[in-house]
Amino acid sequence: MMKLHSLSPAKGSVKRKKRIARGQGSGHGGTATRGHKGAKSRSGYSKKRGFEGGQMPLQRRVPKRGFKNINRVAYVPVNVDRLQALAEKHNVTSFTPESLYNLNVIKKGDKVKVLAGGEISAKLEISAHAFSAKAKEVIEAAGGTASILS
Repeated sequence: MMKLHSLSPAKGSVKRKKRIARGQGSGHGGTATRGHKGAKSRSGYSKKRGFEGGQMPLQRRVPKRGFKNINRVAYVPVNVDRLQALAEKHNVTSFTPESLYNLNVIKKGDKVKVLAGGEISAKLEISAHAFSAKAKEVIEAAGGTASILS
């Protein structure tokens, strides 16, 4: 019969904690396993990110070029011939970013810019975040409307 006082962990599963800097008798006194002298042996030492042992670090060796404009607005281009094809295939006359998302043309949250690539014959109502001047002309020449979303 097993009793609580006779339970013990499996042999070798519990290791004793290495007690560093607790006197010479512990075997880890003196230098406390840190070796002799140098920054690594001092308290509060931390190596800087990208430190290469005093060699000129990569981020300083490589020349810097250009900049990233944080105000850039990225548009997904959609040509009018693609809208024409979608209108014929799905029997649709008006397009919005939501309808283009439902047709798997763009991803959720993408901004759409309509460009004038290809021919258009259908009378389409298109709402997008931006239009090229030529695209607006082509849509209106076919009898459609091009409205800009804010």
